[in-house]
Amino acid sequence: MSIISVVFKADGVLRLSMAGAAPFSRDPVVLLNEVFPGDTNALDTLFGGKLMAIMDTAAGMVASKFAHKEFVTVSIDALKFKRPAFQGDVIRTTARVVWTSPRTAGVHVSSSRLSRSEWEGEEICSGFFFMVAINDEMRPIEIPQLIPETEDEKEMWGLAEAAREAMKSP
Repeated sequence: MSIISVVFKADGVLRLSMAGAAPFSRDPVVLLNEVFPGDTNALDTLFGGKLMAIMDTAAGMVASKFAHKEFVTVSIDALKFKRPAFQGDVIRTTARVVWTSPRTAGVHVSSSRLSRSEWEGEEICSGFFFMVAINDEMRPIEIPQLIPETEDEKEMWGLAEAAREAMKSP
């Protein structure tokens, strides 16, 4: 059950508060992309920037699905390239909202290259993307809050929160 409050600020402007509102969806977003020749360097490996763009797209989609709002990327933290992907590989990118603050969704994104014979994945990259919800004037707005329930959700919340705090440190 979602709770949306109407809040009157001192300036007389009516605002909606999403505090206590339930997310619209906690399900992940999964994207599949094939690595084509134009996506690779001279070694026929996927450009890191291309993979980062795919991961950013997945992060934006899952945040929007979670809150039914528009989001922009505010920061990317702890992106780890673990192994290459090659021309012809299929890349599976999975994004899930794992942390929230009043206006920000923390998204864990993981990409794997899939073997075409068994369609089993081998992780190639993972990291946290922090997305801010915006209105039509590009101003930050409130989003529903995630409440971690399982031990895995609580662990991911802690990892995302630590990544976010580390970014704030000088």
